[in-house]
Amino acid sequence: MAALSGESDGENYFIREIERNDGCCLHMKQYSKGDVGCVVWDAAIVLCKYLETKQFYDPSNGINKWANKTILELGAGTGVVGLMAATLGAHVTVTDLEDLQQLIHINIRDNIALISNGSVSAKVLKWGEDVNKFLPPPDYILMADCIYYEQSLEPLVKTLRDLAGPDTCVICCYEQRTVGNNPEVEKQFFQLLLQHFRPEKIPLERQDPEYSSPDIHILHLYPLA
Repeated sequence: MAALSGESDGENYFIREIERNDGCCLHMKQYSKGDVGCVVWDAAIVLCKYLETKQFYDPSNGINKWANKTILELGAGTGVVGLMAATLGAHVTVTDLEDLQQLIHINIRDNIALISNGSVSAKVLKWGEDVNKFLPPPDYILMADCIYYEQSLEPLVKTLRDLAGPDTCVICCYEQRTVGNNPEVEKQFFQLLLQHFRPEKIPLERQDPEYSSPDIHILHLYPLA
């Protein structure tokens, strides 16, 4: 994964390359200045590579569990996770706040050639607000490193509840951080979340052997009946 600097659309940026298993690369622009959504975090890369593991995607054996699935990504930031899913054949909507739409659209434009059978679009979604325009419920909801602001926890859980149907699987990937109030924020999030979802923790042996870490966790979340 290389980082290159340059100028684009009047902004300073770095390009991070995320290599797929077939050798093709996503080229993701991330701004050198900005909020947390302006960079590609390690948890996003771990989740990208998890989507490519053979349990989901193994073209040599005719396996592609992402083909024609509907996916919604929350807190997409650069859009890297949703773009990876789209290159694997899913129909993806990447969402984040208005401020990040330009960066997401740039990254969609720069990587659209890698998407053949899937599709990707970007929309504004503020957690806690009405989600009717994103329904019916998607097959999957993806989120990487969305647990960091205490004030966003209740709106995020509300959005997950409102979006998830009985057959929706939420795949949550996050880096466990021990500094500051991060442990308390994480604890509060799961106290809220587990009132409405059943978790399944994905062990390291089911993740990508190279792009995984004991500090980065992947959970499948299923709505409680």
